[in-house]
Amino acid sequence: MINYKKELLQAIAGKNRGLLATEKDKVQILTAVERLEDHNPTADPLDKPDLLNGDWRLLYTTSKNILGLDNLPFVKLGEIYQCIRTEGSRIYNIAEIMGLPFLEGLISVAAKIDTVSSKRVNVRFQRSIIGLQKVLGYISPKDLINKIEMGKLFPAVDLNWGNFPWSDRNLLFSSDKNEGGWLEITYLDEDLRIGRGNQGNVFILEKC
Repeated sequence: MINYKKELLQAIAGKNRGLLATEKDKVQILTAVERLEDHNPTADPLDKPDLLNGDWRLLYTTSKNILGLDNLPFVKLGEIYQCIRTEGSRIYNIAEIMGLPFLEGLISVAAKIDTVSSKRVNVRFQRSIIGLQKVLGYISPKDLINKIEMGKLFPAVDLNWGNFPWSDRNLLFSSDKNEGGWLEITYLDEDLRIGRGNQGNVFILEKC
């Protein structure tokens, strides 16, 4: 029997979240994604909070808006996380921006999610945090979220999204600025998740 999960992981290996993927690679990866989605072991992922809840690291995406963060001057795209807190119906998207020593940056977007089916959630973006990791006292995604949920104040930014290399007001969703967006979970197991956004982008993440 073909191991479709192994096939997908091999296809995205060495592609640096998609930054190094050629057009041929993208076609092969999308084919592998579709094969794995056809063998999804979790038919109703939003009914499985024990699997869904936690911190997820982005392995691959087709989103040009996310990958465009790597084009910012003098910096490189570090790790990107999507942290799901099912109990509070919240999602935190966190991007680490690597730069000069002690000038590493951080972009975080907090969103509220509303379940509309057993696979799909609507997303309403509520708060953004941008700053230097050192100034924010950033240690890890989990630590940052704990501080936010404990009420520690961070400089919140009402972003002019058009000035950033993504235009969809977020990091791991595709959304209209005024209407919000949605995310559909098309594959979920103990350590791998695949999602598709309303602008057609694919996101592959592994549980931390």
